[in-house]
Amino acid sequence: MDRETFHNCCSLVKMSRQIKQQHCSSHFIEYIEKEIPYTKFFKNYLIPNHPCMFSKRFTEDWNCRKNWVTDEGKPNFQRLLHEFDDTPVPVANCNAKEYNSNPKQIMPFKEFIQYWRDYIQNGHSSPKGCLYLKDWHMHRNFSDHNNYKTPIYFSSDWLNEYWDTIEVDDYRFVYMGPKGSWTPFHADVFRSYSWSANICGRKKWLLYPPGQEEFLRDCHGNLAYDVTAPVLQDKGLYAQFEEACQPLEIIQEAGEIIFVPSGWHHQVYNLEDTISINHNWLNGCNLDIMWEFLQKELSSVQREIEEWRDTMDTWHQHCQVIMKSCTGIDYVEFASFLKTIANNRISFLNSCPRNADHYQGHLAESLLALGPHHAAFDLQRVLYIFETMLNNEDFKRLDLTDLSFKPEELLQVIRDAIRIIV
Repeated sequence: MDRETFHNCCSLVKMSRQIKQQHCSSHFIEYIEKEIPYTKFFKNYLIPNHPCMFSKRFTEDWNCRKNWVTDEGKPNFQRLLHEFDDTPVPVANCNAKEYNSNPKQIMPFKEFIQYWRDYIQNGHSSPKGCLYLKDWHMHRNFSDHNNYKTPIYFSSDWLNEYWDTIEVDDYRFVYMGPKGSWTPFHADVFRSYSWSANICGRKKWLLYPPGQEEFLRDCHGNLAYDVTAPVLQDKGLYAQFEEACQPLEIIQEAGEIIFVPSGWHHQVYNLEDTISINHNWLNGCNLDIMWEFLQKELSSVQREIEEWRDTMDTWHQHCQVIMKSCTGIDYVEFASFLKTIANNRISFLNSCPRNADHYQGHLAESLLALGPHHAAFDLQRVLYIFETMLNNEDFKRLDLTDLSFKPEELLQVIRDAIRIIV
């Protein structure tokens, strides 16, 4: 990103979400056949929050596309067993419903592969149901295997940058499922972006633009589990279903990568025996969507326990505890998340270019590839959201002694760093 692009993107990102989405159609998905400049993807897809599909040429050099797939384009069970053997993996039962999702169990990888082989031999059926290995943190446990490389378009990934830093979790997953396995209707964690690459097999995606999910709730406010189910035609249960637009239906072939924007609810089917890699991620372009999501989640919690507001001295803190248990993060950790992202970019800018050789590692590689003006853009977005947080009444009420920094001091350091670059 150069200086001119920095200023253009800062102007674009300040536009309201409503205006940006008016320029995007929800009735088609653009296909990217060959490499495009990062700045084009940034301005045409990330900022306006518009989906797209990358062709298989973007994954043709990945080791997993060579090693995990047979010459016939099927899962290479023998190679997979050699690589992962009896590693514990999470497996969902697509035939069972539990709290609007599929219940999971942990089983040895080789046991799942044996099930999958039997499932295929029995005409894609089993008394055990349709099992789906999903949300497996393969990268976290086998990062040295170099099975794939994240395309530069998805490399500004604050979500995994933060969780890698605190060494708690990550949002990089592998999915392996037989023909007929599926994922119920949902939006991604923190309303993040996601990208999903088919290593082999085919998927069908049903995508709904942000806001359409409100028409797909039942009379109790619960989101539909299966948007294709006949029960949605029941006006007594789903009074607004007919107001929803038709979903964007996409067939994803082997090797292709789909970019799913923030807040786009989706339902996904494996049309063949399929292996895919998925990352949830966010950055300065959709940080405002995450912040808005957290505010809505907190408001929902507050409504649920409103009756105890006047009887609990720690009511506001208790709301944060409940929100974190439901969403995985609270306001204090969100502030720490922003601080981590800001500090990484400030350190990068202070070392670039004169001491770039001393700034090493995967994060350094990403920041160097994107350039100092991208780091400045990131800092600009952190600054904007942090300033909004400091004016938020719920944030003001919190005990901020758990924070390892003073927000006002950090904001001044951010302003100084931006000023040097721009």
